[in-house]
Amino acid sequence: MKKILSYSWLVLVALFMYIPVLILAFYSFTDSTTIGAVRGFSLHNYVTLFTTEELRNMIVGTLLLAVGAALIASILGTLGAVGAFYSGPKTRMLVETANQVPVVNADVVTAFSICILLIVVFGIEKNTFVPLVIGHVVMCTPFVYLAVMPRLKQMDSGLYEAALDLGATPFQALYKIVIPQIVPGIVSGFMLSITLSLDDYFISTYTKPATFDTISTYVVNATRGAQTEIKTALWALSTVIFLVVILAVVLMNLASSKAVKEQEVNAYDSRERD
Repeated sequence: MKKILSYSWLVLVALFMYIPVLILAFYSFTDSTTIGAVRGFSLHNYVTLFTTEELRNMIVGTLLLAVGAALIASILGTLGAVGAFYSGPKTRMLVETANQVPVVNADVVTAFSICILLIVVFGIEKNTFVPLVIGHVVMCTPFVYLAVMPRLKQMDSGLYEAALDLGATPFQALYKIVIPQIVPGIVSGFMLSITLSLDDYFISTYTKPATFDTISTYVVNATRGAQTEIKTALWALSTVIFLVVILAVVLMNLASSKAVKEQEVNAYDSRERD
């Protein structure tokens, strides 16, 4: 009975989470202009999505911003995690505390702070992409740190010192010993950074150039008077993003399962040889 109740609860939670997305995906394949009235099935929304220059530019710009910010954040977050891990307890606690502040801080506060610092204090023009990129990097870097640090804690802390004792330089020990051990954490942080960047609204709104829109800012503005054809095309965009996320999650889980199996096989072979 307990199993039935637990499975029923899981099913209800899953339905609550995914039914709205599935309804939106269903209507993206119709000619309907509003949710609730089906007017025939069509791929018109997807044709509009990929043939409208304004929508294409918005999607490409958002993806470039997300990937670029995620790359920078992955480098900074990984270096910060490695540095904190091999530092003393007090330094590590200080870094971890400072890293938690942007995570729990409201995005609107971060956006205002970046505007004041870069635009008012340093005089950087808002019509450039510098404030926008810095804002997304500041938002994503702490999450990379949080993804990498557990991998470092699972690693044998003596490997780095052993590599140095065997003649490796600090950079060689970092590149050949430490980095391969924490690649899963770096990849997870990178993917999480892309998701955060794609989803962000407040930081993008206050730091972006006037002529540039991300997916989030465009969708919000589209609900305030855009053409119906554009609004329904955004249903198709939401469906595409949802499918891409599902595919990415499935591939990452398959790769993780394969890595675990390989580790188990290697461990078994090592015991057999011993």
